[in-house]
Amino acid sequence: MPDIAENPLTKLSEALAERVGLARVLVAGIAAPGHRLRSGTLWRKDVVVASEQSFPEASDATVTLADGRVYAGRVAGRDSGTNVIALRLDGTPDPAALRAGESRPGALVLTLGAEENGISARLGIISSVGPAWHSRAGGRIDRRITLDIGMARREEGGPVVDASGGLLGISTFGPRGRVLVIPASTVDEVLEPLLSKGRVERGWLGLALQPVLVPEALQAEAGQSRGLMIMRIAKDSPGGAANLHAGDILVTIAGESVTSPAMLARHLGPDSVGKQVELRLIRADKPLSVQVTVGTRPI
Repeated sequence: MPDIAENPLTKLSEALAERVGLARVLVAGIAAPGHRLRSGTLWRKDVVVASEQSFPEASDATVTLADGRVYAGRVAGRDSGTNVIALRLDGTPDPAALRAGESRPGALVLTLGAEENGISARLGIISSVGPAWHSRAGGRIDRRITLDIGMARREEGGPVVDASGGLLGISTFGPRGRVLVIPASTVDEVLEPLLSKGRVERGWLGLALQPVLVPEALQAEAGQSRGLMIMRIAKDSPGGAANLHAGDILVTIAGESVTSPAMLARHLGPDSVGKQVELRLIRADKPLSVQVTVGTRPI
């Protein structure tokens, strides 16, 4: 009898199951007292990371790995800027390091999460890949990776791997319920300050801002048609110390145009704290420049 050709769907199914099998050691179920189960990722020995936005205001949690072993975890630090929270455990295995995944639009991905009695896995594709971006809370995320995939809320924070088994990062929900990836490089960048200081220090001016049109008569002088109106100034903030006023329109910082809060956030990273920068403003239909010393964003 002629050999029966191998079923390509069976081959694909086996390959996906193999990838899940390799990545399942990274899946962590996190149960904070009085809250439902959430997912996390065993990032390295004795350290689990998860999505900060979905984690309750708790300092301790019970963490269960995919092999059933249970550990007491304590929150070491959290960063709303990159949406990463880090928990310390004691005595976990050192997970086998997965190579870095490759993010390409249209490529298959697997998201893993925690279940009450094991793990879950979902298959989807990368719908888009964009450059580095800044969140409204000031965090820099190395790439904007959007997934076309369905995911339960409890699965947020679990590992995301590509079809070859490479680790892309951890999952999170973005605007309008879209599933995004917090890249592994971003997690690595914030992990040490979270473990050592409990936070990532970033720059802060203490301004509530709203995008607006620059008055038409001043657009040529400002060199742009849009800016950011100062709506409110926090008490004891750098903006207050620099005598900024509600109603001022901010057009540049350090010589660069700003037309959205995210553009301003690019200038307020960890290296900006304590530095003096020049702000160009429009006040009462007149341009002016103000020097301001960047402070540390409050927790």
